[in-house]
Amino acid sequence: MDYIVFEIGLAVALIALAGLLSAKLRFSVIPFYILVGMAVGPHSFEWWHLDFRFISSAPLIEFLGRIGVLFLLFYLGLEFSVGRLVKSGRSIAVGGTIYILINFTLGLLFAYAAGLPLLEMLVVAGITTISSSAIVAKVLVDLKRTANPETEMILGIIMFEDVFLAIYISIVSGLVLSGSTSLGGIALSALIALGFMLLVLIVGRRAVPLLNRLLNIRSNEVFLLVIFSLLFIVAGFSETIHVAEAIGALLVGLVLAETEHMKRIEHLILPFRDFFGAIFFFSFGLTIDPLSLGGAVWLSLAAVVVTLIGNFAAGMWAGRSAGLSPKASVNIGLTIVARGEFSIIMANVAKAGGLLPIVQPFAALYVLLLAVIGPLLTKETKHIYNGMSRILGWMGRSAAKQGTERAASRD
Repeated sequence: MDYIVFEIGLAVALIALAGLLSAKLRFSVIPFYILVGMAVGPHSFEWWHLDFRFISSAPLIEFLGRIGVLFLLFYLGLEFSVGRLVKSGRSIAVGGTIYILINFTLGLLFAYAAGLPLLEMLVVAGITTISSSAIVAKVLVDLKRTANPETEMILGIIMFEDVFLAIYISIVSGLVLSGSTSLGGIALSALIALGFMLLVLIVGRRAVPLLNRLLNIRSNEVFLLVIFSLLFIVAGFSETIHVAEAIGALLVGLVLAETEHMKRIEHLILPFRDFFGAIFFFSFGLTIDPLSLGGAVWLSLAAVVVTLIGNFAAGMWAGRSAGLSPKASVNIGLTIVARGEFSIIMANVAKAGGLLPIVQPFAALYVLLLAVIGPLLTKETKHIYNGMSRILGWMGRSAAKQGTERAASRD
C-alpha cells in the first residue's frame, strides 16, 4: 500500500500508451484499454518498483472505474434530453421488448444446444442478453451519433434492459443462491425500479425552472461540486433500490440536459468523462485472466455469432417498428452489440452459486470479444449497410419511397 500512488501512476501511463497506439492505428480506443488491462493484472509480474500485478491498487482502480461508468452515462444523458425520450415512449417500449425477446430466446436456445444444465442455461441467457451501457455510451459520444434519430431508441433499449435486469437477477439469484425465489419480491423490485425511473424523469422535467435558478453559480468550482453531488447521490441511491447506478447517472444527465446550463456542464464534465472512462475499460481488462480462457474458446465464439445475428435482427425489427430507415435500424443492432459489466455480474452469480466452472471463462472471453468487435462494427455501420443494401436492395426501395413521397407532396 506504500506505493499505491505509484501504481495508479503506472496504470494511467499504460492507459495513455494504449490510447496513443489506438490513435496511431486509427482504431477505436476501447479494445486497446481492455487489452492493456488484460496484459497486466494478478497473472503478470513485478520488476523492481514496477508491480504490473496491481494487487494493492486493484480495489481503488475498480472504484475509479465505477466512477467512469457514471460519467459516461451522465454525459450521454446530457447529449440527449427527457423531451426526446418521452416523445418516443411507445416505440421504446416496443423496441425494448423486441430486443429482449429475441436475444434472451436465442441465449436460452444456445445454452440448451451446448448441453448446459438448467441453472447454467439461465445464467448464460442473462450473459448474452444485456448490453454494456458504458461501451454503448462511449461509442455514441466518440462517433458523434448522439443527435442521430436512432439514438433515442438505443437509449430506451438500455433503460428497458435495466428493468429486465432488475427482475432477472432477482429470479436467477434466488434460484442459484437459495434454491427458491419470491414472486411477490420480484414484482415489487421491478415496480420500484420502473417507478423510480419514471419519477426522476417526471419530477426532473417539472423542476427545470428551479434547477435553472439553483445552478446560476458563477464559480466553476462550486458549480461542479453541486453537479457532482447531484450525480453521485442519485446514482448511489439508485443502487440501493436495485436500479443500476449507471442508469441513475443517465437519468440525472437527461434531466440536466433540459436546463439552460447544459452546455456549461458538458464543457466542464468532459475531462472527467474521458479520464475516468478510460480507467473503467482498463479495470475491466484487469478482471480477465487470459490464461483461463482456453477451455471456453469455441463456446464463446459460437455465442458471439449467435449474438451478432440476434442483435442485427432485433435492431432491424425494432427500428422498422418505430418507422426508422434501414440504415438507422442497422445502427441500432450494431451499436448495442457490446457486452460488458452486466454480463460479468451474471457470471459472478454463477460463481457464488457453485455452478459449472466453465461459465466464468466463457463470460470473460465472450465479453472481451464483443467489447472489441462491438465498437469496430459500430464505426463501420455505413459500409456494412451499403454492402447489405446492394445485396438486399434497400437503397433502391428507399429511393423509390422517397421519390413517391416527393411526387405526392407536389400533387
